[in-house]
Amino acid sequence: MGYKIQMIAPTSFFADTGCHVRILEEIRSLQEAGHEIVVCTYHTGDGVEDVDVRRSLDVPWLKRVQVGSSRHKLYFDAMLTFKSAWVAFRFKPDIIHAHLHEGALIGFPLKWLLRRGKTPLIFDFQGSLTSEMQDHHFLNKNGPFYKPTLLLENLINRMADKIITSSRNASEVLKRDFKVSEKRITTVGDRVNLQKFHPVTSEEERQEASRLKESLGIPADRKVVVYLGLLAKYQGTDLLLEAANLLKKEMPEAFFVIMGYPGVDSYARKAERLGLQDQVIFPGRIPFKEAPRYLRIGDVGITPKMSATEGAGKIPIYMATGLPVVTFNTPVSREFLGSLGSYATYASARSLADRLKELLSDDDGRVELGRKIRQKAEEDLGRHVTRRELEAVYEEALRRVGRKVKVPKVEQELGVAADSGHDSHPEETDNPLALPEITNGQPRIAPENR
Repeated sequence: MGYKIQMIAPTSFFADTGCHVRILEEIRSLQEAGHEIVVCTYHTGDGVEDVDVRRSLDVPWLKRVQVGSSRHKLYFDAMLTFKSAWVAFRFKPDIIHAHLHEGALIGFPLKWLLRRGKTPLIFDFQGSLTSEMQDHHFLNKNGPFYKPTLLLENLINRMADKIITSSRNASEVLKRDFKVSEKRITTVGDRVNLQKFHPVTSEEERQEASRLKESLGIPADRKVVVYLGLLAKYQGTDLLLEAANLLKKEMPEAFFVIMGYPGVDSYARKAERLGLQDQVIFPGRIPFKEAPRYLRIGDVGITPKMSATEGAGKIPIYMATGLPVVTFNTPVSREFLGSLGSYATYASARSLADRLKELLSDDDGRVELGRKIRQKAEEDLGRHVTRRELEAVYEEALRRVGRKVKVPKVEQELGVAADSGHDSHPEETDNPLALPEITNGQPRIAPENR
């Protein structure tokens, strides 16, 4: 028998973003092993087949999906707190798995109300709270709310029994910049459904891709660059259009399919002002179930994300699809791609254009690189790895609070266990709420993260 796991997701789950894809892949991997999952989330968002989603109280005046920082999240989180407590006292979870800082803040009192602290709290860290709020222009580093927000982030980072991160870079941010004990951190990288996301493998899929390109108005002789994700300045959307503009004359056969939301109309107008009507299209929000066939029309995938602390959930999906990837030379990108990435100079549209031109000009080299990238995805990014790593984290957290560890019975072996990286010292006794030393109102930030 598996664990009863209550996930707290302070977001509009499910909404076709990298954050939500990570949550969903974790749920699927745990369900395959027989664990029971309940997800508490906002009142907006799409339903997901075979996932038990419990939504907070409906807000009739705001039905749109919440992306990033917003003042509306204050009362959204308040209502989610009540819903999470209601569910917790009835579901009686073995483990609380909280996503994002707001989720950990909601989960902390529940941990103590349930079994007097014997229900472990797992914090799924997907990037620095203050850094994300700055990326979304919701927080000014020189404003009056920066230091209080930073102090709150420091406190939340110490509330959980264990923290899991989506990358080793994020783990380093916690250890170096927020002085979180290494014993409390485990990296559980983003994974992908390798059966759903894959390259074209049959003539039927090849014809389907051709029909889709035709329906989108893409000439058959064009070489297609695909982007799938949020459209925003911190995601590099503006730089992507600048790179497309540079290639308009240098490589007119390049065609850009920029899929995602919000701000589709504003970015389409910007592309029109740049004279890119024949080089760029914006299909809008693509449902996650449709993403594989849309990505298979691409020759190259691109992710010019500007954030220094967030994950890079697009990259595993591109890799599984067998797409060579152009991205900025960041630690997170290198964790996924290693020597197989095509790295541009940070924040340089010129460099993005050059990397794209190199790949699109070499048909044979691009195909071979895509084959190697798919092979790397098969070796590193399977769901079974996530399942083993999460179970190891849960078991350690249960031991820390003095609870019995269950050993779930699985009908069949799901794959070779990877090194989970979990700590084997449950007797750790350091104070989880002790804040690090803060200098000039903030922890020391390494130069590459400034």
